[in-house]
Amino acid sequence: MKHRVLRFHLIAIFLVSFSAFSQTKTFQNPLLPSGADPYSTYHNGYYTYTNTVGNKLVLWKTASLASLAKAESKTIWTPPEGTLYSHDIWAPEVHFIDGKWYVYFAADDGDNNTHRMYVLENDSDDPFKGEWKFKGKIAAETDKWAIDGNVFKHKDQLYMIWSGWEGDENGQQDIFIAKMKNPLEIEGDRVMISSPTYDWERHWNTGTSDKNPPEVFVNEGPQYLSHEEKIFIIFSASGCWTDYYSLGLLTFVGTDNLLDPEAWVKSKEPIFSQSIANGVYAPGHNSFFKSPDGKEDWILYHANSKPGQGCGQLRSPRMQKLYWDTEGMPYLGIPFPERVILETPSK
Repeated sequence: MKHRVLRFHLIAIFLVSFSAFSQTKTFQNPLLPSGADPYSTYHNGYYTYTNTVGNKLVLWKTASLASLAKAESKTIWTPPEGTLYSHDIWAPEVHFIDGKWYVYFAADDGDNNTHRMYVLENDSDDPFKGEWKFKGKIAAETDKWAIDGNVFKHKDQLYMIWSGWEGDENGQQDIFIAKMKNPLEIEGDRVMISSPTYDWERHWNTGTSDKNPPEVFVNEGPQYLSHEEKIFIIFSASGCWTDYYSLGLLTFVGTDNLLDPEAWVKSKEPIFSQSIANGVYAPGHNSFFKSPDGKEDWILYHANSKPGQGCGQLRSPRMQKLYWDTEGMPYLGIPFPERVILETPSK
């Protein structure tokens, strides 16, 4: 009888230990085998996620981004042929604004020179239900080349930030900001708030110049971030085709006018860049999200697993926790190696 009791207790201890282990909330990067320009929005207990597919718009829905590989997915829009927005669908973002869903994206007619930003709308509370309607182009008055639109609200005013050309020819991508009349329209014209001026923003060659485009200096993928009373824009710099693709930081030091270019101060060094030691190359085009309980800030970004992999389908989405220093500035550290076991966002 004593041996039976002892066996029962041992089995019970094993089951409790196994249960505790099985319920340990961990994950490993990358989240998907492929997926550049990752973005997510949390609503009603679920993250709606999207990334660049190239020829259509796809959403994923999951209670935890750590489980993205098992998430339900749905193609919400495939462009018609023969339009200005039929090809090269880049950097989609999914937003829930004032009771409706919106997906912003860049597209062209097969010629990069025609890249502009466009938007879809869905008035259902569930982005996997209802009808996604194409609402057209969204542009500033000057209507120049534009990609990577990010929409945010500050003090009840909507803004859009994006990457664009100052003129009509490729050669440099800058960061612009504008107010919005509503989720479908930009109000007035744009204001430039960042250009690639530091050396770390101007890498365009990895040593294989025959495979690289003409010399182009790049600021792109801007993302709004706020913490307490501080406002930031994190952006991607240098050519995505290089291993030097990295994240820069703009800090707003003004009072209330976000359209004042003098009120944005750029950090002299990147805040997130490749780690050769950790086997992570060209980390960039990020977005941010909060944990389900709202207590933690996290970064979503894409990166390559080997040097020289460029801007193609080898880029994969990853995530890691964001920290704040004693001065209220964001701290990202270095990108973690693949297959390192990390704790999931807090619930």
